[in-house]
Amino acid sequence: MGLSFEECRKILSLSPYPRPEPYRTQAEKTEACDALLKFLLRERGMIAAFSAPYEKKRTLVRRYMNLRAPLPVPEEIAAVQDRLFWTETLERGIVKTEELPANEYGISLWQGDITRLNADAIVNAANRAMLGCFLPGHNCIDNAIHSYAGMQLRGDCSKIISAQGCEEECGDAKLTLAYNLPCKYVLHTAGPMVGSEVSERDRAALRSCYTSCLNLAEEAGLRSVAFCCVSTGVFNFPRAEAAEIAVGAAMNWRLKHGSGKMKIIFDTYLNEDTEIYRNILKLI
Repeated sequence: MGLSFEECRKILSLSPYPRPEPYRTQAEKTEACDALLKFLLRERGMIAAFSAPYEKKRTLVRRYMNLRAPLPVPEEIAAVQDRLFWTETLERGIVKTEELPANEYGISLWQGDITRLNADAIVNAANRAMLGCFLPGHNCIDNAIHSYAGMQLRGDCSKIISAQGCEEECGDAKLTLAYNLPCKYVLHTAGPMVGSEVSERDRAALRSCYTSCLNLAEEAGLRSVAFCCVSTGVFNFPRAEAAEIAVGAAMNWRLKHGSGKMKIIFDTYLNEDTEIYRNILKLI
């Protein structure tokens, strides 16, 4: 049995995470990158090669972060990381979800990088281990969210898994801080991994991912949630059917909970997914 929201609140800090002063110069960013790389390599008994170009060193920081166990982060390292990552968040550009057009049911469709959205929460398509992607530099959403949020995120997820004593149930959801992302929180949900064909159990689990996230968001008092395309990609759920389930789950939840308070954003990255969602939303 997974932890409830109240149980998670006892082991995690969910207070608003402070935004640091961003770095103003490339020299400051380079110094911060060097400090992070030095820390990450020393943890592994290695020596940093500071002669590499900034872009190479920054790529190495991400790669070694992806490989890092969910260990505590020293305060001075966290402070350097947070300033650099928040600077990069501002450089990527923050998309204001309150300005996205919505239909009469409070549903928006937006194509782009979900880590740029300032929704109260964005949804991470996690796996049952819920510790983020350990493949260095992998382009999955799980890797991107952890890489841009910071090392603290894996630590929070580890606390949840350790406290509940088992992996996350498929279809459940957990809430953590988003740290250096523009959103406030991350909703982590483990979707089904489809085999040769989609089963009714897979469909029910995927539907539960969306419903669980919305229920938890409401319980936490959130007013906007941005969903990625859960279980598509490497989890092999057919894109069109996954979108139908996602929109159907959102609409059913909306009918049960009223139309006003929660803005639901479907975030797509691929043109194919955007067209699928656009066509489905035209029908409601």
